[in-house]
Amino acid sequence: MNKKKLLSLIFLCFLSTITYSQTAKPWWKRNNLRVIQTNLPAYEAATLNPDSLVKDLIDHSANTLIINAGGIMAFYKTKLDFHYTNPYMKEDMLAEVVKKCHQHYIKVIVRFDFSRVHESIFKAHPDWCYISPKNERIINTDMYVVSINAPYVQDKAFKIIEEVIDNFPIDGIFLNMPGYQVNNPYEGKYHGIDQNEYDKKAFAAYSNGTALPTVEDKTDPVYQQYLSFKKSTIENWSERLHQLVKSKSNQIAICTYLDKHVDIIRHESQTNSLPYWPYSASDNVSNAANSFPEHIISNSSIQQISFQSRYNAVEPEEVGIRLYENIANGSGLDISMMGDMRGYEDERNFGIVKKIYSHHKKHEQYFGNYTSVAKIALIAPGAWPSGEPMQEYRGIQLMLKEAHIPFDIIEDAQISNLKEKLQKYRLIILPEISYLKPEAIALLKDLNQQGTSLIATNRSFFDSPETLQTLFGAKIVNKDHDGSGFYLSPDNKELFKRFGQQKMLFWKFNLGLYDLSDADKTYLPILSKGRPGPPEIIGGHEPTNYYALGIKEQAKAKNAILPINLGKLYYLHGYEQHKNILLDVIDYIFPENGQIVQTNAPERIEVILQEYKKNILANDAQKQSDGLILHLVNLTGFSGNTYFKPLPVYNTSFKIKTEFKPSNIFSLNSGSAIPFTWASGFVSFKLKTIEDFDGIVINR
Repeated sequence: MNKKKLLSLIFLCFLSTITYSQTAKPWWKRNNLRVIQTNLPAYEAATLNPDSLVKDLIDHSANTLIINAGGIMAFYKTKLDFHYTNPYMKEDMLAEVVKKCHQHYIKVIVRFDFSRVHESIFKAHPDWCYISPKNERIINTDMYVVSINAPYVQDKAFKIIEEVIDNFPIDGIFLNMPGYQVNNPYEGKYHGIDQNEYDKKAFAAYSNGTALPTVEDKTDPVYQQYLSFKKSTIENWSERLHQLVKSKSNQIAICTYLDKHVDIIRHESQTNSLPYWPYSASDNVSNAANSFPEHIISNSSIQQISFQSRYNAVEPEEVGIRLYENIANGSGLDISMMGDMRGYEDERNFGIVKKIYSHHKKHEQYFGNYTSVAKIALIAPGAWPSGEPMQEYRGIQLMLKEAHIPFDIIEDAQISNLKEKLQKYRLIILPEISYLKPEAIALLKDLNQQGTSLIATNRSFFDSPETLQTLFGAKIVNKDHDGSGFYLSPDNKELFKRFGQQKMLFWKFNLGLYDLSDADKTYLPILSKGRPGPPEIIGGHEPTNYYALGIKEQAKAKNAILPINLGKLYYLHGYEQHKNILLDVIDYIFPENGQIVQTNAPERIEVILQEYKKNILANDAQKQSDGLILHLVNLTGFSGNTYFKPLPVYNTSFKIKTEFKPSNIFSLNSGSAIPFTWASGFVSFKLKTIEDFDGIVINR
């Protein structure tokens, strides 16, 4: 072959490579991530050994690394004078890590954090940084929080990202702490709405000259406008970032905690408040995966106990639960630690990480390609719930988990975007959900007319009296009534079948007083507060003529309102009588709910049933599922304050509704076949032992 023809062939191969890289299915879409994130302290850049790092990743079956690149400081030799360089940085460290990872087919996502700049940058450009209503800065040692609408974020950040993409063949970028910063999370201090001049000008332009608010008040129309402004500016910035990254390559993933213009939504399971929440990963993944079904979800198990205690890891058993719940709900695996694994200060979790990552790698085809079988949707008060709405929401979630009732979680702000998905549910539960968009309320009403029933608790829809009246026949008399000392009476035993031995149920926290005269039926009479004192004088609990439950009959559905802190009471105190209120109401409104999964498994065995398609390339066009997979996560070691090793559970039986007669059933843990029977649309089988986790595959 002559030289001219050889050069032409090389050029054609080069064009083919470019075309493939721009048109091939993005690598993350396979949804088989096994991520290890090394959050490098500055000084570890001097000692990090790329060879040992890659060896540890391979030993732990990781296929994706997240590692520092820039923002707060550059972990490479930057040419940008506004990008502070890590003083411990080795010039070739990042390049060597990327090269050696790629040699072993490990993807590399680089971490950026544009929330802060070094003191040297602040002194040169103080106008780039946050300033509070009290004229304060947010400072962590020598790092200053920036303003999102100032030039550093709006211009310089893009130049930093572009420099990294142009100099390193990375597979993705991860943005830490995106958006508006009003807290110092590392010290637990709130500072207030940013009053930077760039923010003032941007908000004035957005709002036709309105002054920037100084107080977060949801009842203030200006603050509501400010919330819209924040959303708009963040989405605009994210869109510009997306355009930049994808102009370089559509094989570079954008990963962060936001949902617009990103490829991988990241979430975090971390232990930073009491009571501990063992369902954190299930909560996070189900919420994100069902609210944003077109995205890949990666829920990270955060090693550290707190920001103040970064080098002490949470218990291995807690990490195991988080990772197993990730798998069961359709996420890959993701763990975040301080530095790399060599010389680590707390290595107790490495064994469980190695075990579960290896399990995921071995059985990869059975994970990450799921369709939920749930007929109940639980609406979440946001992606990162907090305060009383979070307590109410988690309490309701806990009741459903312990009763082994399949359900999906959907974020309240996404209701109006998920009409087709919501149509499959027979029951939607709204735990203290308010501030819904008009279009979301309209969709709920439409679904209700089509046959989807609703259950609302506590202060749900308090800001929409018309909705309360139309859907539930309810009017607010006092939505913030202290229920301490009051009782509820489950006197109607036809509905409250779980209360054969109880006539009065104690109350605490909020006990809303509502006029339910336009409801079709009322239950749970509220008995007045009794006389406090010694036994000789107590009593006096009389009917108040208020009820804690109203049911409104719709054409094809039933709606129930419980204007009481039912979920919060169970979340904080855990008395089963309060859980039984909800379970009896669900049985009355949606009796078929108990047919999907029937089991004698203990309450602390988390049961998650999914339809699955094998996660292999040949199945991408396949419409029909390959069968069902029953995930079992053993939480029996969770005591409320401590995570112990789970107790093995013996001789559990399952009866599962399925439209097909299975060809075989087997355990992913043991590989052993499981005997079963199938009759009238139900498959039944028994498991001899459930250890910490198992996946039971039910094939067509």
